[in-house]
Amino acid sequence: MNLRELVSALNDFASPALAESWDNVGLLVEPSPPHTVNTLFLTNDLTEEVMEEAVQKKADLVLSYHPPIFTPLKRVTWKTWKERLVVRALENRIGIYSPHTAYDAIPHGVNNWLTKGLGACTSVPLHPSTAPSSPAEGTHRVEFCADAEHLDAVLSKIKDIPEISCLTTFPARAEGEEQTRVSLNCSQKALLEMVALLSQNSLLHHKTEILLLQKPLLPHTGMGRLCTLSEPVSLSVIIERIKGHLQLPHIRVAVGAGRTLESPVKKAALCAGSGSSVLKGTEADLYLTGEMSHHDVLDAVANGISVILCEHSNTERGFLSELRDALAIHLQNKINIIVSEKDRDPLQVA
Repeated sequence: MNLRELVSALNDFASPALAESWDNVGLLVEPSPPHTVNTLFLTNDLTEEVMEEAVQKKADLVLSYHPPIFTPLKRVTWKTWKERLVVRALENRIGIYSPHTAYDAIPHGVNNWLTKGLGACTSVPLHPSTAPSSPAEGTHRVEFCADAEHLDAVLSKIKDIPEISCLTTFPARAEGEEQTRVSLNCSQKALLEMVALLSQNSLLHHKTEILLLQKPLLPHTGMGRLCTLSEPVSLSVIIERIKGHLQLPHIRVAVGAGRTLESPVKKAALCAGSGSSVLKGTEADLYLTGEMSHHDVLDAVANGISVILCEHSNTERGFLSELRDALAIHLQNKINIIVSEKDRDPLQVA
């Protein structure tokens, strides 16, 4: 497939608009076009060892779940390992694409895969995603009527206000008079300026409607998951299930205050990777994530919530095999898709 065609298909699989605002997702490194992709190479982390593997396996595009370019690069030299990744990629005509938190949010993504380690359960997002394109811009819609005498002057002033969009006018009839109805979208900041402007003319002000533009929630989409098990099981059983699902010999466990390893788990809140900010404040019997700060663990335990930590990328990497199969279907088996054999969590139990 042509690279741009493939990127479009990957964006359809998981819209980059679903990623967190702080994230860096999408096509990060692009070889000069045209660029044909015969082999797509999947990895959780793009390290130098993994890049060498991608070169040896003649990959044309690396899909790295974590973005190898996160903070801006001021230069591209051979000095640091992340700069070297870019050099190696371009020298070998390998593109780099990262989905990261877009894959966390989608219903068929990383967090959904992680729920399978709990056993039979139902789940809902902890922080639901909203439709990214509805509405396209603004937090509020303002509508008002103006007569011909005031219309041009008001429109002129409105155009001087930043963060105004979707400005339209159409004929209207108010109090038996032919007037013009003005409709616009605006930000919270611009709303204050609009109200001040319209308040200067009582005839305009009394015919004003202000609507809050709420984006609809996307079903089964968002950050984290709150899972309700079909049948409560002990914490010790959950531990063994998680170890089996993630194929780990050891995980870290903090038992909630007043609980034991035999205490039942009915509700579990989870978030792949580093989940403190997503899980915080959620009522559950168990928090499952890759890593949390010491003090966040103490808070959870004090509130009677047990915590299971599996190390950051161990809660994500196993998804790659499922992703390979899903992308093969999505891309109609047009390209070869392989999963890295060198990719691994940097931490291990010694």
